[in-house]
Amino acid sequence: MSLPVWAGVALLGGFSAIARFVLDAWVTARTERRFPYGTLAVNSSASFLLGLVVGLSLTGQALLLAGAATIGSYSTFSTWMLETHRLDKDDGRAAAIVNLLVSLVIGVGAAAVGRLIGAGL
Repeated sequence: MSLPVWAGVALLGGFSAIARFVLDAWVTARTERRFPYGTLAVNSSASFLLGLVVGLSLTGQALLLAGAATIGSYSTFSTWMLETHRLDKDDGRAAAIVNLLVSLVIGVGAAAVGRLIGAGL
């Protein structure tokens, strides 16, 4: 892998991590704080974007930069799991299960829509 690709991964990854933070904070400031709507918004939009990338059939370095560097740095599986654990501990098992199911349904649906749109472009 060349130095420009490594630099692209670093720059895109950093930008995407900041974008994740900004979107999460923006959504959280405008919603009920007990449910992790910010993380849901981030991961749902990441699922859509990754579906779009797959639908566009990117390969090689373009896939690495768009998929792993950009979308991988933007999405946040670990925060989703930590917030699910917090919901289970603080609000009960039902809240944690709702977070898991809603995130999965919306995420898979968003990825499917993104893939369909990407394939049509």
